[in-house]
Amino acid sequence: MNDWRIYRGAGLPHDEIQRLPAPPPWRDFSTGGADDTLAGSDRRLGVRRRLVQNHHPRPAETDAVNAALYLRRPLLVTGNPGTGKSTLAHAVAHELRLGRVLRWPIVSRTTLQDGLYRYDAIGRLQDVQLDRAQAGSPGSAAAAPAGIGSYIRLGPLGTALLPSDQPRVLLIDELDKSDLDLPNDLLNALEEGEFAIPELERLADREPVVDVLSDDGRKVAVIGGRVRCTTFPFIVLTSNGERDFPAALLRRCIRLELEAPGEEQLRAMIEAHLGTETAAGEGEGEQGLVQRFLNREPGEVIATDQLLNALYLTQHASRAERVTRERIADMLMQPLDQPR
Repeated sequence: MNDWRIYRGAGLPHDEIQRLPAPPPWRDFSTGGADDTLAGSDRRLGVRRRLVQNHHPRPAETDAVNAALYLRRPLLVTGNPGTGKSTLAHAVAHELRLGRVLRWPIVSRTTLQDGLYRYDAIGRLQDVQLDRAQAGSPGSAAAAPAGIGSYIRLGPLGTALLPSDQPRVLLIDELDKSDLDLPNDLLNALEEGEFAIPELERLADREPVVDVLSDDGRKVAVIGGRVRCTTFPFIVLTSNGERDFPAALLRRCIRLELEAPGEEQLRAMIEAHLGTETAAGEGEGEQGLVQRFLNREPGEVIATDQLLNALYLTQHASRAERVTRERIADMLMQPLDQPR
């Protein structure tokens, strides 16, 4: 069938959704179950993990990662969208076998409390009231109340600071989207590697050890109401460069400016996600899109995932007219820094 379209805008119901092909590897959520701790890394690195191992980052990137590992300092990675800032955290976790990447996405309303832990006081109060109501019913036995630990869940930063033999990898994504206070609020936790949970500190005499939920969904013990790391986590803070950070944060970080991927890195990325033939640019369309990305105007911002989207979709529209494929590519590869 020559028509690549699933939706045709004709207004008549049909079953063409059955023709929808498998999703791009970086948008495949079918393996992202609760037990699949590496599903996020698969999407970031490419499902062809063996091919990804052939990709070598620039020397400045490996130097910065090793400096952060040796010095137990956070790595602040700055660069345009699509340069691989977030992927770097997944690549380190994959190569060093450090498990699932703990991800803390930052928005304008994010506070330090969100990253450390959350205490569901309202949920606990509702459960107490429900238990009392059930205990007052004729013939019902009083249920043992749930402990306070059932209502406390550590956030990504709190989980990263748990005692461990190996460092956890924590991605604090798009820190420049935060309000003005968060970078300064992070200083003490990043410097001391510990934090207190006041709700548990008040009970430390009666309950010195309390089991709470981690960001991984596991029960972990908190002793004396404090979480203190024994191995400082590998923390990657990313920024699109939309704001400046205070000097107090900068001096605590190893800083890395990521440039757009060169041709060798780009080919390796395409190969990992879409296969060898696409990376080699064996088709006329693939060659044109890759060269268009590499030869973009200085300062023009086009993310690598825009190129991957264009390559994937034009492959599936390979039988469409050339003008159609070009229109699709133009739609998907609009510069991010130019208003439409």
